[in-house]
Amino acid sequence: MTDAARKPGDDASPRSRVRVGDILLREGVVNKEQLDAALAAQRDSGIRLGEALIGQGSISRIALVQALGKWLNVPACELRHGLIDPALLKLVGAEEAERLKVIPMFRVRNTLTVAMAEPQSLPAIDRLAQLTGCQIRPVLALEANIIEFIRKYASGEVDVDAFLTSLGSSDIEVVEKENIDEGPTTDLDRMVAGSPIINLVNVALLTAVKAHASDIHIEPDKKGTRIRYRVDGVLRDLMRPPPGMHAAIVSRIKVIGKMDIAEKRLPQEGRVRIVAEGRDIDLRVSSMPTLLGEKLVVRILDKQNLKVRLEDLGFRPQAMDIFKTILKQPHGLVLVTGPTGSGKTTTLYSALDLLRSPEVNILTVEDPVEYQLDLINQIQVNESIGFSFARALRSILRQDPDIIMVGEIRDEPTARVAVQAALTGHLVLATLHTNDAPGAVARLRDMGLESYLLSSALNGVVAQRLARTICSACATKYYPTEEVLADAGLSDMVGKAFRKGLGCQQCHDSGFAGRLGVYEVLSVSPQLRRMIHAGAPTHEIREQFRREGGLSLRDEGVVLAVDGRTSLEEILRVTHCDDPDEPVQPSREARKAA
Repeated sequence: MTDAARKPGDDASPRSRVRVGDILLREGVVNKEQLDAALAAQRDSGIRLGEALIGQGSISRIALVQALGKWLNVPACELRHGLIDPALLKLVGAEEAERLKVIPMFRVRNTLTVAMAEPQSLPAIDRLAQLTGCQIRPVLALEANIIEFIRKYASGEVDVDAFLTSLGSSDIEVVEKENIDEGPTTDLDRMVAGSPIINLVNVALLTAVKAHASDIHIEPDKKGTRIRYRVDGVLRDLMRPPPGMHAAIVSRIKVIGKMDIAEKRLPQEGRVRIVAEGRDIDLRVSSMPTLLGEKLVVRILDKQNLKVRLEDLGFRPQAMDIFKTILKQPHGLVLVTGPTGSGKTTTLYSALDLLRSPEVNILTVEDPVEYQLDLINQIQVNESIGFSFARALRSILRQDPDIIMVGEIRDEPTARVAVQAALTGHLVLATLHTNDAPGAVARLRDMGLESYLLSSALNGVVAQRLARTICSACATKYYPTEEVLADAGLSDMVGKAFRKGLGCQQCHDSGFAGRLGVYEVLSVSPQLRRMIHAGAPTHEIREQFRREGGLSLRDEGVVLAVDGRTSLEEILRVTHCDDPDEPVQPSREARKAA
């Protein structure tokens, strides 16, 4: 391995001729005395210099490989189970892999990441590309480490329990801190220390937290278990534990979430707070029995990912001004609508962040309370004891509130109390499940609310979606097809360059990194108020909204795509056309942005 820096292949560059000892001295990894002792041991035994340094305790394997990787300007790693997909060894063959001193680690589409003892060997990279038909991404690893795993996977000796038990605590430091309702609890990690299942679950949790995932899906499979996580709204494979471990994984997570591990026939919910990477993370666990076993979904609520400033959410300046004007009204009902997972609660938190001050009394009713905010009294409903949204709202009105936030209007009692609160001098913010802003009126009517109450109470509606933003590391220009431009209402922009991401390692080859909101903001004007009072249907309210200069979700998204913040295809994926039979007209705002 130590020849990797001195002779990585046929490369004869000055850097490749530098000796390993000089590299380690220059990087400050070892001192002169340690190096001299290792050189003496090397002369006596004939072992490699790196092995001698590791043997005398002067340097760890990971420190050695990282120092060499930094000098060679290539990624470096210490191989271990979980970093390598054993099935990929067949692409190269064990004999050829050992000859080349390489082992495939994982593949993303057409890019194969390969651990190599000589990552600058162009003949070896060319041979790998010929064998696999993939683009090769080399990673530096110790030769002995590579040979160890080649022989282990070639012989079928994969001891998963030993791997999971031997994981370092620095790799999997996830500590249960407390149960949100019941305060501090026993440290479960100490109770069953060393359990391979605990380590596997901790690896999954920590990986998802580092990737800023919103959910982890643990699903039973005919071949064992599939664990996926959702990043930027899209599910990705995380790991596939071996067969026979599913029940143990489910039990471990149910224990963490304070759920009944004996009950496997009924859905359950649990929650817990953990510490990962030095910060508090709230987890919401949901179990569901399926044909092959229990499926778990773990919602990850990381305060670090919470954006509470309206300016950070993606509002265009015009939409932001309209929304702020709606929020400045002293009383009335403000709704935020959209499907599950579209960021409605985050938008409400941002609105509360704008409104909170020592001079106002703000109360929220949520299920569950996702994030805790200062200067705000947050209440969590508990349906199991009859403490519903409607009952909590009735009690809140006796708490002298100025502003009330309702996590979700689900039924007529909740909707009716919310409207009554808005009509009696309170500003009420709430979420509702509808496809767009004009549709909120019909939804509340369907719940049984009278049109004259709605027309008096409703101040504005915000409909939203989340669109993925273009990865800055691989952003490039492209020309959308005529069909895509026609769907976006931009048929006359054929030949205009737009932006998209090509896909790279940083964005997991997706071309996207992060998300921003697409917002349709409807402010209830006097004319719209009269139409709501008269019971006008949704399509007429929508037409009046557009006559007053309002932009639909599709139009708002097109403006963002023209501005280069996302791609047209992404906007067409997350938004819909109100009337598919009606030709789409190019947006004036999109033209202006172009």
